[in-house]
Amino acid sequence: MATVELRFSALPEHVRTARLVAAAVARRAGVDEAVLDEVRLAVGEACSRAVGLHQSGGITEPVWVTLIEEEKLFSIEVGDEAPRSAPGDNAPGAGDVDVDAEEDEMGLAVISGLVDDVEVTAGENGGSIRMSWPTAPPATLLP
Repeated sequence: MATVELRFSALPEHVRTARLVAAAVARRAGVDEAVLDEVRLAVGEACSRAVGLHQSGGITEPVWVTLIEEEKLFSIEVGDEAPRSAPGDNAPGAGDVDVDAEEDEMGLAVISGLVDDVEVTAGENGGSIRMSWPTAPPATLLP
């Protein structure tokens, strides 16, 4: 099992780099060429979401991306350090809670439309989005 880990400052300009790395590692892992655009778009959306959560929360910790190559599966997990409260628990003075929640839901809807296997977790210590794609077996050279 091969693993690649990225950590980057929560700045929009780093999202492109994460997308490029994810596509390169996915290609090497054996993800079908026809799916690579979906990988790029999904990673870009997940990273943009994490960057937005960090920026709106004033969080200085880096956004992290883990790319995992397993025998027949390629997974990407994008994580953030933005704490989430329980649904319906609105903090006083949080004026843009509805707008942020709508943007968050829209981003998750886009990701769910691109990736069949998605798992979203969130809690008081941050959250993550784990996405998986099947891989083709490595090509063997004929003698």
